[in-house]
Amino acid sequence: MNSFVSYFNSLKSNSKVQFVFTALSATVATAVAIFSYQSFQRQARTQALKRDLSSLPPSQRSIQPRKLGVEELNAVTDQIHFDETLIKEQLARNIAFLGEKGVAKLRKSFIIIVGAGGVGSWAALMLVRSGIEHIRIIDFDQVTLSSLNRHAVATHSDVGVPKVIALQKNFRQFAPWVKVEPIIELFTKESAPHLLSGNPDFIVDAIDNIDTKIDLLKYCHDNKLPILSSMGAGAKADPSRVQMSDISQTIEDPLARVVRRRLKKLGVESGITVAYSTEKPNIKLLPLDESRAQSAGEYATLPDFRSRILPVLGTIPAIFGMSIATYIITSVSGHHVEPLANKNREPLYNRMHRDLLNRERRKYGVTAIPLDVHNVGYIFDEIFRSKSVVSGTWEKPALIRWKNNAPLSLQNCVVMTKAEADAHENIDNPEIYYPPEVVKLVHARFQEEKEIALFR
Repeated sequence: MNSFVSYFNSLKSNSKVQFVFTALSATVATAVAIFSYQSFQRQARTQALKRDLSSLPPSQRSIQPRKLGVEELNAVTDQIHFDETLIKEQLARNIAFLGEKGVAKLRKSFIIIVGAGGVGSWAALMLVRSGIEHIRIIDFDQVTLSSLNRHAVATHSDVGVPKVIALQKNFRQFAPWVKVEPIIELFTKESAPHLLSGNPDFIVDAIDNIDTKIDLLKYCHDNKLPILSSMGAGAKADPSRVQMSDISQTIEDPLARVVRRRLKKLGVESGITVAYSTEKPNIKLLPLDESRAQSAGEYATLPDFRSRILPVLGTIPAIFGMSIATYIITSVSGHHVEPLANKNREPLYNRMHRDLLNRERRKYGVTAIPLDVHNVGYIFDEIFRSKSVVSGTWEKPALIRWKNNAPLSLQNCVVMTKAEADAHENIDNPEIYYPPEVVKLVHARFQEEKEIALFR
């Protein structure tokens, strides 16, 4: 014990040890002071923000429903100064993922959502949480008890309240700086120029009425407005089958099939990205009871709208909505991802394989090819991202040799549309025939496959 005391006393008398202890103590004290000051500032800003909100007159804390309400909403928002440091801290995880510039683009963007039900409400919620600061939400309907199983924010107190107002009220709780335009109105093709004005970065179609959906999609296509559309989320239960692709590539989804055919009659075959499910629904609309069936029209919200009940798990519309929101977030921020066109499409691969075999048999007289159905799917989805190397479209895809004088292989097989492939059969030197950007793309894709082949 005495030896330990002596050792400790010797340390105290050592000038170097004293210097180290002094430096460490000063460092710790400085760090504590800095963190305490930052914490105090953060709390002060938060309290100031709450005081600003509570100081508004009651009439301005909850905006009354109007047709558009843009000026009123902007006026209220402009009265409050929101601390930029707090906003950035709230968006810190998004900034870490997308970068400062990416989130800045998000915050400047303008999104319109048509339909504020299960899909639309989740899309709107996640867009606002991710940094979107200007959003217009259009829906004529009100919150009901039966919609609480899938609506993103509605509560019992919102029953009977317009869905767009329920969303606006919720958003003001965590992002009061966001400009929300709640439009209590039914979308029609006549009202489209007014409702879709303002040069939006994206429009979201979350409508469940086919006629109205077709009108919206046709208008956006004709006016070159970027739109994402939700297909049928009802009567589905398998989240692994929810995906996004061009409308022309959808399979198994009954609503997508109807929409695709009706759009085709209007001259629209592709160019609209949709969220849909390849799950085959085996649950149908629930029938009205006998007393209501006699006058079914009385139970519809509006004329020509469905009055029967569509069974729906609340989780699937949420996945649809969040898939759409993610697509918008990544696209606007410059972190665009290329969705795999669709999964579970063996029939497509089989057709493409048969077509390739027939081409090879007709042109080269072969009876078999070195590529199987699995290879076809790999070439189509993984190497060429489900798009033609010539036009970049998804329509009627086909596989064909790139160079006619080289054997068919994973590194000499490209994706084109059927019409492009028919014309390509007669091209002797594609390296000269096609524009440089097409040739460069093909070479890049083949190089990728060559590198992957090293690990195969």
